[in-house]
Amino acid sequence: MTYKRPAYEEVRIAHGGNTVTLRPTLRAAVTLEARYGFPAMFRALEEGSFTVFSDIIQTATDSRDDATARLSVHPGEPLSSFIGLARIPLAELVSMLMPAPAARVDKSALAPPSGKSIAWSELYAHQFEQATGWLGWTPGQAWNATPTEIDRAYSAHIAKLKAIHGSGEEDKPTDRAPDPKQAAHNVAAGLDPEFDRAGLRALKAKIAGGA
Repeated sequence: MTYKRPAYEEVRIAHGGNTVTLRPTLRAAVTLEARYGFPAMFRALEEGSFTVFSDIIQTATDSRDDATARLSVHPGEPLSSFIGLARIPLAELVSMLMPAPAARVDKSALAPPSGKSIAWSELYAHQFEQATGWLGWTPGQAWNATPTEIDRAYSAHIAKLKAIHGSGEEDKPTDRAPDPKQAAHNVAAGLDPEFDRAGLRALKAKIAGGA
């Protein structure tokens, strides 16, 4: 079954009769990418690192204490039961910390000014500037939106400006690299450009096979 990224990005983990909802916000993306990097996070999920599992959950929820209490493993309960049910939702969540390629309606408008590869930290800083500077969002709104939501909102904003004012650049070739965000940032992070889709499918297949 092909994984389909949801339009509204969130995941839910149910454990012990309780459910916690997690959102891949810009705040969570900045925090987790700086702390681990994407390759290390996916590797930790595959290996079943309870420490990383817990940190991702606490970072991507509105209430750290509440999430920790509701998803705690009770004495005598095997840790593997929690890791088994949380692994795939968390892999999907981590994938959502990377902007979805399909979100980019106007690729040239979303590219970094230099057109060069940039680090994830620079991408997220650029998105924060787009949200607060161009879209007029408050810092709180920017931090609580997902990277994909910021991309889509900014792209729609540029499209609106072009519809109102027109653009003399539409028929001119551009020297920017195609699809710069997905390719450039994933390369900088040590991932292949399709990791958020193909990599997630491979991880889910491996988990389902009991590897």
